[in-house]
Amino acid sequence: MATVVHVDGSSYRRPGARMLVDDEGFLTGAISGGCLEGDALRKAMLALSQQKTKLVTYDTSNEDDMSIGIQLGCAGIIQVLFEPINSSLHYNPIELIRKSISKRQDAVLLTLFNLDLKNHEQNGTCLLMEEDGNLIGSLQYQQLHDAFIKDMKEVLTARKSIFKSYVVEDRSVTAFIEFMLPPISLVIVGAGNDAIPMMQIANTLGWDVRIVDGRNTHARPEKFQSACQVLVSKPENVLEQLPIDGRTAFVMMTHNYNYDMAMLRALLSMDIPYIGMLGPKKKTDRMLKEIQDAGAGLDDKILEKVYGPTGLELGAETPEEIALSITAEILSVMNGTHGGQLKKKTDVIHSRIDASISIKKYN
Repeated sequence: MATVVHVDGSSYRRPGARMLVDDEGFLTGAISGGCLEGDALRKAMLALSQQKTKLVTYDTSNEDDMSIGIQLGCAGIIQVLFEPINSSLHYNPIELIRKSISKRQDAVLLTLFNLDLKNHEQNGTCLLMEEDGNLIGSLQYQQLHDAFIKDMKEVLTARKSIFKSYVVEDRSVTAFIEFMLPPISLVIVGAGNDAIPMMQIANTLGWDVRIVDGRNTHARPEKFQSACQVLVSKPENVLEQLPIDGRTAFVMMTHNYNYDMAMLRALLSMDIPYIGMLGPKKKTDRMLKEIQDAGAGLDDKILEKVYGPTGLELGAETPEEIALSITAEILSVMNGTHGGQLKKKTDVIHSRIDASISIKKYN
């Protein structure tokens, strides 16, 4: 497993980007836009043959560097950790990551490396803290155990990854303390043909996708093979059959006013960050007015999570373009951004503050 553990400056991928390399040289995932993968494959195969974790620095700010490509122009220094995966070890890095997403809860992953002694043994991905504070894995630096746990708890509370260097008796170790979120869960309410490209794009993004419809003629598993769940249900019984959390988005696209209306009424009482309504704005406004006239109190906080019409303004026309527009807006909302054009952004794309390494010294 190759993991970007730190970036100083610009890079295509940020810390936490991962790529798997098997012993036949097949790649899954990416740590860059393609410029590092060729050399990273060679480094990964070497780590596999030696069964030794390695830290490699890629300096893409050097335009004369011929080792990984000519004039990449990314202007960043990228630290990549290569870890052989021993499947016989109960808490190998892959198992820790698997456990971090299996419960659909927030978690913190600790990865240790040594920037000063890159040729020495690197500890790698070693410890997972679950949302309830439960620890999975092991630590070699027992004298730093309490410091690691304290900082991992702070990351879990702040919901933001950090980097720290710990110095003990003139020896140092750097930690990538990574805040892990579960993947976005998309519930598509409506099993028409226009739901297929929505499912396909979301699946490409690594989201969990569920299909809901009241018609068994439309909601067929063979039609939506990559969906986690295909549910045929009346709207009043849907929510009790779905896992719903703070990373769940709903999109109403049944083209049935009454079904969408019943679903919207049920969803407004729940803490859901995104409720998308396919169709014109007047349709959504009419639904919300009917719900209010029926006695439901809809304040601004509740109404803010209703996106109708759903999607970003891309000039979308085809079902595929509309699906792209909607999934882009969901991603923007989940990431807390506005979905604007990057060329109009006055600051850098990724904050440089996030990459700063704070130093703690211990006697």
